Amino acid sequence: MKKIYLSADIEGTCGIAHWDETEIGKPGYDKFAAQMSREVAAACEGAQLGGADELFVKDAHDSARNIDVNLLPQCAHIFRGWARDPYIMMAGLDSSFSGVLFTGYHSGADTDGNPLAHTMNGSLLRVAINGEAASELHINCLTAAMLGVPVLMVTGDEQLCEWARGVNPNIRTVPVSRGVGSGSVSMHPALAVRRIREAAMAAVSGDPDACRFPLPPSFTVGIRYREHAKAKVASFYPGARADGPREVVFETGDYYEALRFMFFCL
Repeated sequence: MKKIYLSADIEGTCGIAHWDETEIGKPGYDKFAAQMSREVAAACEGAQLGGADELFVKDAHDSARNIDVNLLPQCAHIFRGWARDPYIMMAGLDSSFSGVLFTGYHSGADTDGNPLAHTMNGSLLRVAINGEAASELHINCLTAAMLGVPVLMVTGDEQLCEWARGVNPNIRTVPVSRGVGSGSVSMHPALAVRRIREAAMAAVSGDPDACRFPLPPSFTVGIRYREHAKAKVASFYPGARADGPREVVFETGDYYEALRFMFFCL
């Protein structure tokens, strides 16, 4: 049996350029939640065509209640809402899955690839893993690697897709937009849906072992806050230390412990 896990965010959905388009009840949200749903559905359909027998979809944005479940194939299970555990956007993933797909992902804090670039929330200036600015995708790819599950496909902004290919060129990517200052240049949303379906089919039917994400032997996680008071609070996490007034650092040889630190301090 080929089980595929899909984690879906919204800020890397085709066409998004403003926070209002990502928040329930705000102008533009309904239109882009619908596009998010179409992109997730396309990835699921492509995965099925590529040989997936079972699909597990994590709605991983904000309320985690964004995806129109009626668009998904009947073999898909969807996890709505939050498990409140350190896996966060990867809740439900375990070593039984054959591969992971990411849709609608975006560049991280301290980068400029997306007008909404951030990592987890707006209170953070930078999250770094082993000295590299880390996006949510980076954090979640390491979760997949920890469990031995290959990363098969990434869709989102151009800068993030370039990063994923730089780590492993065998990961299929679909760059649907390019951030320019506070704006975004995107392809047509229907073309994005088609390309995501095609990429998912190719990704799932390919060699999963070629798509493994490297897991370092140790981890130094740095979190830099906008407000120094939040850094002070986080510095009391067991094993963490302050590095200046706005930054907290945690070191470990176990990625699950790094996840637990981030779960409490991000």
